[in-house]
Amino acid sequence: MNHKIITGLENLIENPPGYLLGKRLGLLSNPASIHSHFRHAKDLVHTFFPGQLKALFSPQHGFYAEKQDNMIESRHFMESDLNIPVFSLYNETRIPTKEMFDEIDVLLIDIQDVGTRVYTFIYTISYCLETAKRCNKQVVILDRPNPIGGLQIEGNILSDDCTSFVGRFPIPMRHGLTVGEISRLFNQEFGIHADLTIIPMKNWRRQMYWQDTGLPWVSPSPNLPTPQSCMVYPGQVIFEGTNISEGRGTTLPFEQFGSPFLDIQTIKRDADKIIKGAVLRQVHFEPTSGKWHGQVCKGFQIHITSKKEFNSYLTSLILMQLILKNHSHEFKFKEPPYEYEFERLPMDLILGSKTLCEKLVAMENPIRLSEQWKDEQDQFQSLSRKYYLYD
Repeated sequence: MNHKIITGLENLIENPPGYLLGKRLGLLSNPASIHSHFRHAKDLVHTFFPGQLKALFSPQHGFYAEKQDNMIESRHFMESDLNIPVFSLYNETRIPTKEMFDEIDVLLIDIQDVGTRVYTFIYTISYCLETAKRCNKQVVILDRPNPIGGLQIEGNILSDDCTSFVGRFPIPMRHGLTVGEISRLFNQEFGIHADLTIIPMKNWRRQMYWQDTGLPWVSPSPNLPTPQSCMVYPGQVIFEGTNISEGRGTTLPFEQFGSPFLDIQTIKRDADKIIKGAVLRQVHFEPTSGKWHGQVCKGFQIHITSKKEFNSYLTSLILMQLILKNHSHEFKFKEPPYEYEFERLPMDLILGSKTLCEKLVAMENPIRLSEQWKDEQDQFQSLSRKYYLYD
């Protein structure tokens, strides 16, 4: 088990494929697109394929991952080292245009995903696949680990009436696939059929969490600073759809949450009876930006005690319902817009369901609700198994 994990990027550099020789290359990447010795993908591609890199592309949060929040667009610009354009795919359009792809023959993608349905990078990739298909271009994905493992699946499958940029396809909240695997699934199951090649990792195993890989962690976006923040993210992201701070503007985004009005003693007492695999530690924090900016919030930090037992999504649904129950007057759901959706309730888009929120408000038991998702989770697992690249 002590074999070093070789990422798709490293595999590309060690074994440069002949089909890339002489091709004009594009690269979709951000700061997390690094070699285990911290060299960035753009520099490595430029070194090993000299003169071939013609355009760069960036996902949400920007090429340098400096943009903090949803619907904060990043600009197109010229990259000064190589004097090539950087096309933002989180700008006036989230879909790459024919003009962008006119610059290239092959799009290389080296993006660190975090294994959660609402994280937009996988949909940026899906739009790239669709444009590549239309423009007759090849896509090559350099695979990376799923930081929260390749075994656990959590949550309901997204329903058709809740599709958005935080959920394009019917997948569960925690999908258990690498970026290469889920891109294969999208390409095949949802009729994209682009010319897609995955350059796999070596020595990664499905049961591995990020901490097991020995690879350095670089934040793929500003509010997922650690592998631990990724572990809680599939659940804690639901608080984006409420007036509860999800910890943005603090040093522990998503790991801590709260608001000035929470009765933390009562919520802890009730939560401790139900939640498995984690301990809630009472905290006070003051966000420097975002919700409750400059006000002291009472809340909790989630400390995971068993990665196998902990179900982030179910935990956060339980917590949200306890807050609803104890603070029916102060607690609010966020109004649109959210991720370029101006009509529908953000919470429904995040949960991927128009009925789940209503059931939680009606005090239906989240554990019973989660038991009803078992069949659809099993169906997704057997579908996704067809696209596994690793045992």
